Amino acid sequence: MGSAKKNTSAARKARIEEMRRAEQSRDRRNRILTITASAVVVGALVAGTVFLVQSQSDDDPSADAKTSGSFVTGSDGVKTWKGTLGRTHVTKAVTYPMEPPVGGDHNQAWMNCNGDVYTKALDNVNAVHSLEHGAVWVTYNSKAPKADVDALAAKVKKTPYTLMSPDDKQADPIMLTAWGHQRTVSGASDPNIDKFFEKYVQGEQTPEPGAACTGGLSK
Repeated sequence: MGSAKKNTSAARKARIEEMRRAEQSRDRRNRILTITASAVVVGALVAGTVFLVQSQSDDDPSADAKTSGSFVTGSDGVKTWKGTLGRTHVTKAVTYPMEPPVGGDHNQAWMNCNGDVYTKALDNVNAVHSLEHGAVWVTYNSKAPKADVDALAAKVKKTPYTLMSPDDKQADPIMLTAWGHQRTVSGASDPNIDKFFEKYVQGEQTPEPGAACTGGLSK
């Protein structure tokens, strides 16, 4: 009888111990599942946040120049932009529908344009701000003869509210740009250069007449 009780007690203890081990094992699995699920949720939240920020950044309307319209070429050879040119200050690169750009959203810092001649390509977002101040921007690519480049540089240096820089992305060797206006010239002796300067340096097209062409950026 006593032996039977001992066997029953031992069996009960064994079952209890087995249940305890099973409970502990279940608790460990639950903790692992909880930690894993939490990590997945946190990861998803982080990924979602990053995606949202990137989407907002990628979809930021300041990524384009806020321009609409097209060029109309006049009898004098000057192309005039007929449409809208944005004027919002932005902090990122802007995609313009023409090269060099004749206007559009731009950086709050302008390039100095008090007869400044730059030997390296400019950031369009800064040069466009100079156009807004009434500057004429002379640009040239690698096909422009050095003699013409030197002669144009000398002219720009003597002319307030002008600036000059290389631009290998433009289609023609030498181009003149003002806010909303642009033309190609054949060389430094082309009489259309003087005509363009006379009409558009601080001309009627200037959105901000009298605004400074100094105190900005200078490469």
